[in-house]
Amino acid sequence: MADRVVVAMSGGVDSSVAAALLKQQGYDVVGISLKLWPKELCDEVPKEKVCCSARDIEDARLVADRLGIPFYVLDASDRFQHEVIDYFVSAYAEGETPNPCVACNRAIKCGYLWERAQALGARWLATGHYANILWGETRRRCAVREAADAQKDQSYVLFQLTQEQLAHLLLPLGAMTKPAVRAVAQELGLTEVAAKPDSQEICFVPAGGYREFLRPRATRGLAPGPIETADGRVLGEHQGIALYTVGQRKGLGIAAPQPLYVTALDPARNAVIIGGVEALRRTTCRCRDARWMGIETLSEPRRVGVKIRYHHPKSPAWIRPSQEGMVAVEFDEPQLAVTPGQAAVFYEGDAVLGGGWITADA
Repeated sequence: MADRVVVAMSGGVDSSVAAALLKQQGYDVVGISLKLWPKELCDEVPKEKVCCSARDIEDARLVADRLGIPFYVLDASDRFQHEVIDYFVSAYAEGETPNPCVACNRAIKCGYLWERAQALGARWLATGHYANILWGETRRRCAVREAADAQKDQSYVLFQLTQEQLAHLLLPLGAMTKPAVRAVAQELGLTEVAAKPDSQEICFVPAGGYREFLRPRATRGLAPGPIETADGRVLGEHQGIALYTVGQRKGLGIAAPQPLYVTALDPARNAVIIGGVEALRRTTCRCRDARWMGIETLSEPRRVGVKIRYHHPKSPAWIRPSQEGMVAVEFDEPQLAVTPGQAAVFYEGDAVLGGGWITADA
């Protein structure tokens, strides 16, 4: 009897081709789309916005029909609200810049959906992520490895997955390029999705941007306060720290002979700190809530490459265990805009060793 695999079908070309390839390989494929947005967001987000909309669910249904596989839609909106949207709003209110894609992959796509897949008797969960799963024979652990298509690699957003999640995850597109995936979709007649554009933005944020999304939802972080330099000189007034991010230049409303950037946010004093570009450069940071893939825990200094943002190149660094379970990171070269709330993901070669969340203290 063929192994059953549940495929997370978003209605895009990637998950559609993943489902098709697995069916060709003889798996018992079941497609599932998740309804993620609360009802009010369905009215706010433009219908043409790619990923997670009602139109996308309908596209997924059409693809499943064409492939001849069972297809279900599950309502995960309450969990998405708690695990992703509430986290997103809270992080900005605390002066951090969140990464909702990491939270969604951990808690929703590879969390909630894996729970539902097991209830359907599935041995595997599959997604259309561009990444690979590496089994380390020596360490007897799974890790995520970078995709063949460096431009589409999504290993960064999967760093929080557990060993159980990794052991049951199939990533059929890890060795493929995006043009090759689109070509397969064309060959299979998946006209609904073959030329569909990629999702580029946060799926649940309306066209007005994240600030407009936060204003009616945040209960903290929207009170005006001082914009000041590192030495305490007040240069202006901000409209709420939730509306600013480290590295931001536009929208400060301050005239100066040199470009000024947000260099830090101080929630305790409700202050936005600004300075020149050199003030954005840091050679160290600390990370909380570390998750490890290639090792059980960090017990000694290790030489790694560190991504401090999704599309940021890996930067050579040392990582060391720090106080209170933190990880101390020391970069070989100064890094621009090391942003609290973003993930720092640690790589050994092309494999994810682990990662954590950047804190405000160095």
